[in-house]
Amino acid sequence: MDVNVALAAACAIAGLGVGLTAAIAFRWSEREQARAGSGGKVGKTGVSTPTQEPPLPPGVDTVLSVLRSCAIVLGEGDEVVKASSAAYAMGLVRGGAMAVEQMLSLARATRRDGEIRQVELEVPKPGAARATDPLAVSVRVAPLGSRLVLVLVEDLTERRRIEAVRRDFVANVSHELKTPVGALSLLSEAVADASDDPEAVQRFAGRMQIEATRLASLVQEIIDLSRVQDDQLMVDPEPVPVDTLIAEAIDRCRQPAAAKQIHIAAGGIGGLYLHGNRGQLAAALGNLVENAVNYSPPRTRVAIATRRISSAAALGEADGELIEISVTDQGIGISEKDRERIFERFYRVDPARSRATGGTGLGLSIVKHVAASHGGTVSVWSVEGQGSTFTVRLPAGQAPAASQQSPIILPNPHPAPEARS
Repeated sequence: MDVNVALAAACAIAGLGVGLTAAIAFRWSEREQARAGSGGKVGKTGVSTPTQEPPLPPGVDTVLSVLRSCAIVLGEGDEVVKASSAAYAMGLVRGGAMAVEQMLSLARATRRDGEIRQVELEVPKPGAARATDPLAVSVRVAPLGSRLVLVLVEDLTERRRIEAVRRDFVANVSHELKTPVGALSLLSEAVADASDDPEAVQRFAGRMQIEATRLASLVQEIIDLSRVQDDQLMVDPEPVPVDTLIAEAIDRCRQPAAAKQIHIAAGGIGGLYLHGNRGQLAAALGNLVENAVNYSPPRTRVAIATRRISSAAALGEADGELIEISVTDQGIGISEKDRERIFERFYRVDPARSRATGGTGLGLSIVKHVAASHGGTVSVWSVEGQGSTFTVRLPAGQAPAASQQSPIILPNPHPAPEARS
């Protein structure tokens, strides 16, 4: 009996020892796993060695890939852990490092104190030949975990350009409207003061009519420009005969051309059609012919030429045909510096001459936007003192079924010279 009791007691003590040993081993294993997960592991020598932290927290990579802003993630040593393709395209990241010192300084400050920072900076444009063409960017820097820093960069250059254009447009419109309105006010006072002088009243009334016409023309061109300046798709497209557009443009300028003894000649291929908004196309071609007449000296010639060309030759596209309409004058010409800005709103090569001829500075801007909205282009060739050629290229349209015919040559004893572009 005593032997059995002693044997049972010995077995119980042995089982308790095994249980305690297993519990101690399990707790040791848990502690080592926790240590390894927190940045260390035990090697063969029993010394804890650091392990590499995952580059980004789970899900961050996916979020960064769908952001519209440029995204850059910097590590502890300012190394680039992750960067979007836009960041490389903007030149913000080069060779695996942040290339903009101001952004790097912001990231270091955020890493030190954990504060979110947002500033606007100007950074060099990638590939820009001049330092005067920087990119305007908005930079937001925030901590990402305990070791990483996130830099978000948004390009504000185009937004600022549009805002500047709008400000200039409002200022220019206000100035241009103020001139004829002020003139009408003064002339009306003069008419009232000269009520007993019929000749003076007639003279002042004639001037009022000129200023009223100028005001109406300016308002109409502002309306036309507002309809096409966004380069949106054309409205109410239809087959438009080029011959009719040319005839309307010549009729529009017939009186001022006759006053200066300027001969307007039309030549080239007849029977061509465009597909677009008839009113916009007529306004664009009319503006080109009117410009040619206004800036040409007396007893000269304005030529309008039409032809059909392949889009592969003109634009490098695979197929398709374009209608090319060129307007050539023998006027004062345009300098190289002015050619870069000739299609801007309210820009005038010679402001004094433009106001003398009633120009608003909007005609060529309207031509540019009409061409763009119809999927075409406009270009200018010019030499000072020799003249200019404005060339519009637009996609060819199909003639109505009842009007389809073979191209004909417009009758003209003085064919227009070939357009230069």
